[in-house]
Amino acid sequence: MQNPPQETIKYLISLYNKGQFLFAFQQAKTLTEKYPKSFMIWNILGVSSFQIGILEEAIKSYKQALLLKPNYAEVYNNIGVAFKEQGNIEKAIEAFNKCISIKPDHTAANINIGDALKNIIFETQNPILQNTMISLLDQKTYVRPKNIAKTVISFLKLDPKLKKYLQSNSFVQKISLKNIISDLSELTLLLKLMSVCPVIDIEIEKLLTFIRSRLLLSISSFRGNNEVIKFQSALALQCFNNEYIYIQSEEENKALENLEMVVRLALNNNEQLSPQYILCLACYKSLNNYAWSSNLIITTEIQEVFNRQVVEPTEETKLRSTIPILKEIKNVVSSQVKEQYEAKPYPRWINLGLPFKPETIFKVINDMNLKIFDDRIKEVYTPSILIAGCGTGQHSIETTSRFKDSKVLGIDLSMSSLSYAKRKSIELNIQNIDYMQADILDLGKLDKQFDIIECVGVLHHMSEPVEGWKALRNCLKPGGLMKIGLYSELARQDIVKIRNEISNKSFGSSDFELKSFRNKLINSDNNHYKLILNSYDFYSLSAVKDLLFHEKEHRFTIDQIQKCLSQLELRFCGFEDKKIVSEFKQTNANMEDCYVLDKWKIYEEANPQVFSGMYQFWCQKM
Repeated sequence: MQNPPQETIKYLISLYNKGQFLFAFQQAKTLTEKYPKSFMIWNILGVSSFQIGILEEAIKSYKQALLLKPNYAEVYNNIGVAFKEQGNIEKAIEAFNKCISIKPDHTAANINIGDALKNIIFETQNPILQNTMISLLDQKTYVRPKNIAKTVISFLKLDPKLKKYLQSNSFVQKISLKNIISDLSELTLLLKLMSVCPVIDIEIEKLLTFIRSRLLLSISSFRGNNEVIKFQSALALQCFNNEYIYIQSEEENKALENLEMVVRLALNNNEQLSPQYILCLACYKSLNNYAWSSNLIITTEIQEVFNRQVVEPTEETKLRSTIPILKEIKNVVSSQVKEQYEAKPYPRWINLGLPFKPETIFKVINDMNLKIFDDRIKEVYTPSILIAGCGTGQHSIETTSRFKDSKVLGIDLSMSSLSYAKRKSIELNIQNIDYMQADILDLGKLDKQFDIIECVGVLHHMSEPVEGWKALRNCLKPGGLMKIGLYSELARQDIVKIRNEISNKSFGSSDFELKSFRNKLINSDNNHYKLILNSYDFYSLSAVKDLLFHEKEHRFTIDQIQKCLSQLELRFCGFEDKKIVSEFKQTNANMEDCYVLDKWKIYEEANPQVFSGMYQFWCQKM
């Protein structure tokens, strides 16, 4: 008999879905002997093998399924997951990409390849992946563009069309601007990256700064050129994304004044404007900052830029009045921090990566290998969650998409950030998040406790972090889980040096002063300056302010974290980052080592940059 009865397949699937992985494995193994040509049974054997940790058996089973059905998209995704777990990222990416080539809208494969591409640096060209990366950057929920930005840039810098313009400034200056733009406008991946997140590369930044300047100073030469319009649109979006961080000369300032006057007069006379003029201005200042922006005739050439720079900020302004306020913010440091983030929504983002599907707390705990001290939390099926310091909504949206049937409250000091978060939540049709302006110190006025509280990158900006942490603990139910993110003293030593220089030399924090100081860092030979150039936060204005000029910053050691946990009667459950945990396990093989902070202290001292992205860990209230 070639194919098994449908009842047999349904039975195996039901075993797997119930979590009876070992039994499903045993049954499927036996059935492959009876039905050796059933690709479905081989796939079930593969996923069951994977779940019980027999990776070689899983991969062997998937390969057999693909021999029987070569275009089985689901199996390519499954074998990619197995290769990734095995540490074979190259083969994993190849498998996920094959799945996507068969079924472009395969959500899991798109999410998986986005995750696998993180931290990959291409050394040779791989044209097969180009369309996949373009598609990933184009989708709203497959991947955070910043997470694969360095990967995409390493890919782009191998392209001869871009490579030749990164050789030297003197070479670029000899080439016709029209030819440069003509070449770059053919790089769809570059234009897509420019449109969705800051380009985190100094060489490309210098090229884009040069092009922006040359376009402005010779704008009348390019009327009606579609290639220029296409490139200008991406450049205007890039400049908006990075909050106009590029340095500009006095010559540009004068040319801008003239161009603004030309545009204003033309609109007053109801004259048709060249889209190049509008896009040129949008590369230097957001269109919503021009009084005449509402009078523009919106053509297809400027539609995307107008939406991003005018329509969306206008929508955020309207949403501000719909967001409740817990209490007027009076704490001095909280007020200073609020003022910093009100100036610009932080961080500005376009797309993000969401989990394939929301899971129960029980499943999330198991996936993260957290050590739980009170099992009652595993039985909560409709968790109430507080995101303390939700910013512009990435954190709150990702959390509500992670936990099944959750109800999330996101609070923040900044109304600008909250209105951005609410706009993005509406855009993504996320309906189980509420937003509120509130200070963590005032949370007692909510008179509510939560099953889960997440607070990442916030406490270390408070006047007294432990007081803030205590306020959060008081809002957590007994047995509830808390995720905390704190700066590491060891990992931020280079940043501390720069912050001290800023303080000692009394550098101001206006936009002009930020750009000037940043330009100084770019052109310096100091090693601790060079290291900062690798930070994603170096490539947008509000992020630079957050990184180097923040009103208040505390840093922690693992000893201090242990002391806080003891003081607040919280138990350490484990670190969040699977990659960090996996690397830790290579030198700490005992199963319990992951939950011993003294072991982590030794590990961090040997690897001082391991927590450069913050300590992010879970703890439980006892």
